[in-house]
Amino acid sequence: MKAEKIKVLIADQLSDKAIEILKSNKLAVDIKTGLKAEDLEAIIGDYDALVVRSATKATKGIIEKADKLRIIGRAGIGVDNVDVATATEKGVIVMNTPQGNALAAAEHSIALMFAAARNVAEADRTMKEGKWEKKALMGTEIFEKTLGVIGIGNIGILVAEKALALGMRVIAYDLYVSQEFAESKGIKLVDFNTLLKESDFIAVHVPLVKETRNLLNKETLAKTKKGVIIVNVARGPIVNEKDLLAALESGQVAKAGLDVFDEEPTPKDNPLVLSTKTVCTPHLGASTKEAQDKVAIDIANQIVDYFKNGVIKNSVNAPSVSLEVAKQIAPYLTLAENLGKIVSGITDFPIEEILVNYMGDISKMDTKVLSQGIIKNVLIAQVEGVNYVNAPLVAKSRGIKIVESKSAEHPDFTSLLSITVKAGKKQNTIEGTLLGKKEPRLIKVNNIYVEADLSGHTLFIYNNDKPGVIASISNILYKKAINIGGMHFGRETEGGLAVSLLDLDKTVDDSVIKEIESLPNIISAKLIDLQ
Repeated sequence: MKAEKIKVLIADQLSDKAIEILKSNKLAVDIKTGLKAEDLEAIIGDYDALVVRSATKATKGIIEKADKLRIIGRAGIGVDNVDVATATEKGVIVMNTPQGNALAAAEHSIALMFAAARNVAEADRTMKEGKWEKKALMGTEIFEKTLGVIGIGNIGILVAEKALALGMRVIAYDLYVSQEFAESKGIKLVDFNTLLKESDFIAVHVPLVKETRNLLNKETLAKTKKGVIIVNVARGPIVNEKDLLAALESGQVAKAGLDVFDEEPTPKDNPLVLSTKTVCTPHLGASTKEAQDKVAIDIANQIVDYFKNGVIKNSVNAPSVSLEVAKQIAPYLTLAENLGKIVSGITDFPIEEILVNYMGDISKMDTKVLSQGIIKNVLIAQVEGVNYVNAPLVAKSRGIKIVESKSAEHPDFTSLLSITVKAGKKQNTIEGTLLGKKEPRLIKVNNIYVEADLSGHTLFIYNNDKPGVIASISNILYKKAINIGGMHFGRETEGGLAVSLLDLDKTVDDSVIKEIESLPNIISAKLIDLQ
């Protein structure tokens, strides 16, 4: 491919240094910022790469018009503004820059904590009105207070380190971090209820996924220490805005520092923004000159590396290998990733070790990308920014041991993949294979044999093997107009522990899961979305 024919469209403001990197490598660069969706749709077909920050939305309509497009580069960590599913279907690689703005976001979290604790915004406003509200604006010190960090990934760990330096006690809730790793950083790892109960300040630093949406709500906010201060520099929907406002008005929550919201830009009448008990900023977490330069330079280098060398870095939807190799291992990669999602979905303990065993034909392949896909999908529910490239490093940084083994043959299968996650004496094991060398199949869950498809919306249920269990589950789904496309069952012994997997035609919300879990003989229920 001739580099001079590669056209790159920069749709949002990007640093001059990043633009120079692209141009110096003989890529043709057009800078067209502030385009309306219809205008971007009209021209996107001419470009091989699109670079955005957060303002431009790479929607389904735009991507479908992009017949030449090979890369969408997001200068930043979040890809909320990119339709990744459509990009994947179209064969477009979506890259982000997960490390570039971590420090900026961490510093902003600390800034909001200080501002809320000392009533900085309200003091500034009243002084500008000619008032001197010294007595009314009594604050609180952070020294020797307890900070509860929800999620100690790239950003959360930096927040924790800075809080410790300020003399705070730091506790954290994170299912994907071992006690040993947390303690090595001076952090006490606790369960979620303990964090709510003991924290004077709570900082939110988890990604927005199904499990974290509305994580702080009416029920959980009621469990917090009265007068707690909450800071959210992650994603708006993690904190239920209506419930937070009620908690602020009741005094259960004293103050809140908010950088992210359900709707951005926020409506002018958003009651949280107008409240005197909040300090609000317009999604400034990554808005420092240094961070913007860093993420812009990172994405420029990644785009150059792809077009010049065929190297994929920090992709959220493609493995970090050449496209030719990816095509060869595609069925095995789907198997590996989906098994990783299942074992992650059924694991409720902090993982200390991931063991991967390749048996039969699969053992003869270059399994590096397969292992990266497994680790990524085991960690992705709790660690923002994890991808094929950085998954092993993220695991290592969190004290998670990775053990890979291979066996040339398996007595029963041409190929078999086994994944075990462990923490002390606790462990979960998943095994799977390919049917006809193309179709991924689940074979075994811990000690229970069960053959099931690995695709779509899968309702994974642990239950006691008793009559009427499946009928009661089906009845709930029937009332919700949710069709069951397939059923798969297995059990340890007659009347003992059983596994039930239901292929659903559409997703279900948490209320349906809770209703199923309330049924007799249901131990747990999880919805796992597979490829």
